[in-house]
Amino acid sequence: MLKEHIFHFMQFPIPAILAGFILLFFGRRLFWLFVALIGFIAGMSLATEVFAVRDQLVLLLIAFVCGILGALIALFLQRLAIGIAGFISGAMLAMWLAKWLGLSVVMLIPGLIGGILGAILLLVLFDWALIFFSSVTGASLIVHSVRMDSHFVVPAFVVLVLLGAIVQARFIHPIARAHERT
Repeated sequence: MLKEHIFHFMQFPIPAILAGFILLFFGRRLFWLFVALIGFIAGMSLATEVFAVRDQLVLLLIAFVCGILGALIALFLQRLAIGIAGFISGAMLAMWLAKWLGLSVVMLIPGLIGGILGAILLLVLFDWALIFFSSVTGASLIVHSVRMDSHFVVPAFVVLVLLGAIVQARFIHPIARAHERT
């Protein structure tokens, strides 16, 4: 069962905040890094939730290995990486949303539904889904790493997601935008 929230690795707030900002503003451009960070997050969550690892060194090692695997998959098997990253991002978003809404369900159900939807979205609408999921994941890392009053978490999350999506969307077709100006 989840304790306070999905991201238990917030014992390391500065790296989480930095990773959040990288995902928020550069997730689409640095796809391999997005997949690596998703792998790191998934490894950390699995190690703490499923395997109950408490040793911080072992926890970081598992997360690091999962992140490296994610980056390698992204570099060599892009379609598979897209599906995996979409699944994990969708699952984390759905579980966070279910937890935030106070739903008392087994987190596996929203996780599977969100994961399947996330994988489909990322495979079909790659650019826009990648912008959405990297913005959501980055915003989640940031708001869960910064200590703030619970009343500000959702507004801060929404503002960060919108800001990240706007910034990343500006980079989709910079060549086309240059031609429009002339």
